[in-house]
Amino acid sequence: MGMNYDAVNANLVRAELWSDQLKEILKDRLQGTKYVRWLSGFPDGNQFTIPSLGEIPMRETAENTAVVYDAIDTGEFNFTIDRYVESATFITDKAKQDAYYADQLIASFVPKMRRALEENLETSIFALVNQQTLSDLNTINGAAHRFTASGDTNTTLALADFAKAKYALDKANVTGARVAIVDPSQEYVLNTLTNLTNVSNNARFEGIINTGFVNDITGMSFVKNIYGFDVYVSNYLPVQGTETINSIASPATTVVNLFMGVGGDITPFVGAWRQEPRVEFERNKDLRRDEYVMNARFGLKMYRPESVVGILSKNSV
Repeated sequence: MGMNYDAVNANLVRAELWSDQLKEILKDRLQGTKYVRWLSGFPDGNQFTIPSLGEIPMRETAENTAVVYDAIDTGEFNFTIDRYVESATFITDKAKQDAYYADQLIASFVPKMRRALEENLETSIFALVNQQTLSDLNTINGAAHRFTASGDTNTTLALADFAKAKYALDKANVTGARVAIVDPSQEYVLNTLTNLTNVSNNARFEGIINTGFVNDITGMSFVKNIYGFDVYVSNYLPVQGTETINSIASPATTVVNLFMGVGGDITPFVGAWRQEPRVEFERNKDLRRDEYVMNARFGLKMYRPESVVGILSKNSV
């Protein structure tokens, strides 16, 4: 008797084949920690105080007039370790014994917990922009540091918003590198602005429509620089409801795009670790399972409000 397909199909053909690999979700690159000045010299306690000094004015004078002595204004910046975060998981003995993918699964625990902590930290860093006074222009030296985008009936970023952010940082004497972190929806808007090709006074705009913005190597950086801002894309910017600033309402679902001066002491955000991420393993004999925990303690705060501009836009195309 010969063997045709009908003869072998019932018992000798595998109806479903399983790969020896596990499919992982795609992960974007994180960048927020480099926009934080991490404090050291903080060995104990949970509050750190940095004293601050103002400036001395210069006065006009005349002959035979008394000298005016001015006191220097002083203040202090208080920073607190107020975040205690953790990520944890487990695997039971039965699952470990019977699962074909048990080794790969267990090997993924620590990287996945680390990623969860890093995403939490990224979101927390960018959320610091909302330590600005909400529904307010946050005016510093006559320039607004929080406002609604001016494009497409106050819903999308426009070139004028980049210029306005530059003006705000210039008026606040913020030097150093300039960085803009925008939502992917606003990257799309900038990619489709045809008037970008008409800018002739800055060679950095050339080829902007042909090459696109997202860097093929990093996966997050714009290729070009707009009005001095290196522009990056992030999915971790704060999203909120509508906010009215200077009688202009932001969209119903608003994302806050960040424009910053960064580098050393001008960096707008500060942070400190009380406990760096730490992994602990424990055998739970009562529940017959292996348990894994990663936890950390840290603090974050806006340090220089003059070094950051928040521009509100929609978060969709």
